[in-house]
Amino acid sequence: MTKCCINPSILSADFANLEAELSRISNADAVHVDVMDNHFVPNLSLGLPVVQRLQEISPVPLDAHLMIEHADRWAPAYADAGVASVTFHAEASIAPIKLARELRARGAKAGLALRPGTGVEPFLDMLGELDMLLIMTVEPGFGGQEFLDLTLPKIRRARAAIDGSGLKVALQVDGGITQDTIFRAAEAGADVFVAGSAVYGAADPADAIEKLREAGRRR
Repeated sequence: MTKCCINPSILSADFANLEAELSRISNADAVHVDVMDNHFVPNLSLGLPVVQRLQEISPVPLDAHLMIEHADRWAPAYADAGVASVTFHAEASIAPIKLARELRARGAKAGLALRPGTGVEPFLDMLGELDMLLIMTVEPGFGGQEFLDLTLPKIRRARAAIDGSGLKVALQVDGGITQDTIFRAAEAGADVFVAGSAVYGAADPADAIEKLREAGRRR
């Protein structure tokens, strides 16, 4: 049985009832919190004060995905908020190794995210500084997009590099994950899956999580 973690994205949840929405996914491995600043991506979601409050009430760990400019300046505050994992974009960081070390020093796991068009090879030497590598399988900024199969070779290269390093680095994918696409991402080597519409668009989000988990283990 292969590892398969499901992290539902609250970008697809009801923002007026986030506490209730979190309770509907208590069987998830973590909740993916999309932080957008309307600069790095053309969308605005929520920021640090909301994340701090979610940290206080969430029944599962928070997996913060920062789609924001100036990550070196702002990301450490999310670690200070107590979230389990903070992922920043390589394209938004001037000193990614320094930032990853700072996040870890503040008690959070450090994740590095790559947009679909960003190559993985320049960042493989810093795997030892990371707890997670996030390969975006859509362009970041909006939920409900279709999975980009062109990212599969990059996922495979990342998996080969992680396995070859002997390091325990999670390989996360985010975007277009459904029961139909999770198998392809898992077969390529991903083991942590962000799903928004596929979870919160279901009548029973908890059941949707279990079905995704089962589908992702079949590779």
